[in-house]
Amino acid sequence: MTLEARVSGAGSRGIGVNVAGALRWGVIGTGRIAQTFARDVEHIDDGVLVAVGSRTRHGAELFAENFGVPNPHASYESLVSDPQVDAVYVATPHPMHFEDAQLALRAGKPVLVEKAFTMTVGQAQDLVASARSRDLFMMEAMWSRFLPHMVAVRNLVDSGELGDIIVVVADHGKWFEQDPTSRLFAPELGGSAMLDLGVYPVSFASMILGTPLDVIGRVTPAFTGVDATASAVLSYESGAHAVITCTSGARSATRASVVGTRARIEIEGDFYAPSSFQVIDRDGAARSFHFPVSGRGLQYEASHVAACLAQGLRESPIMPLDESVAIMRTMREIIGD
Repeated sequence: MTLEARVSGAGSRGIGVNVAGALRWGVIGTGRIAQTFARDVEHIDDGVLVAVGSRTRHGAELFAENFGVPNPHASYESLVSDPQVDAVYVATPHPMHFEDAQLALRAGKPVLVEKAFTMTVGQAQDLVASARSRDLFMMEAMWSRFLPHMVAVRNLVDSGELGDIIVVVADHGKWFEQDPTSRLFAPELGGSAMLDLGVYPVSFASMILGTPLDVIGRVTPAFTGVDATASAVLSYESGAHAVITCTSGARSATRASVVGTRARIEIEGDFYAPSSFQVIDRDGAARSFHFPVSGRGLQYEASHVAACLAQGLRESPIMPLDESVAIMRTMREIIGD
């Protein structure tokens, strides 16, 4: 059995952190992604949300009441110090990821950090060094990578059924109202179509082809000066290309494809969320694959973290830390800073 097979499935037991055998999560932040995580963790038996940290007592208590979380904390410092918390999920906006993840690491807690991993390559490198120096587990929360259809895509690519990979294509476009206070547009909130949306196609290309040798990017700025539309051609040592696009100005098909010499995979939109795909050979014969998922699907990354910790791993073989740094570097090269 491969290492990925050992750590990719939900429902892992034997973590040994409490009587029930479930990893006890504390979440930093109370926004949309934290709420989705709270709902999705209810679908697994190897993880449970036991604490939430907010900048205010009211915010923590409201989240705790809405999602049945027993331990609300009025500060992030209090959350990471909670002895009932085995692992911390950083669900704040990405400008705060570096500081909040460091806080968890300094408290001796394994940490799952929302994507985009950090704001800069330097921050990503420093965060990885901090986790490794403390011998603590850390992983970027690229939840898509652990969904059943993505596991199947990797298995098909690894099997050689597609032949040599020639092209990977992925796009992620959504329409957002031009609000200068929005996290997509406000520079002080890390506004960036690439960091918020483009991270999905860039990470998808990285999953299939690895780190590019060359990056050619084009950007159109938003009214606030941050990137609103970004496209890139990534080239690889094998000769393969990846073509990726993201925009905060329009709703795109959000599809992805992996094209090989023998066959191709076409993933339905939204490719980064629970989805289905087709495998189409050179003669046009198609097979369809469907993957029912309960909830949004964040439970799969939570179970993966639990399985990694149960095996004593300090990083994920499916979303390794050096790859998270490389993805940050690629995104920064595309948008030119």
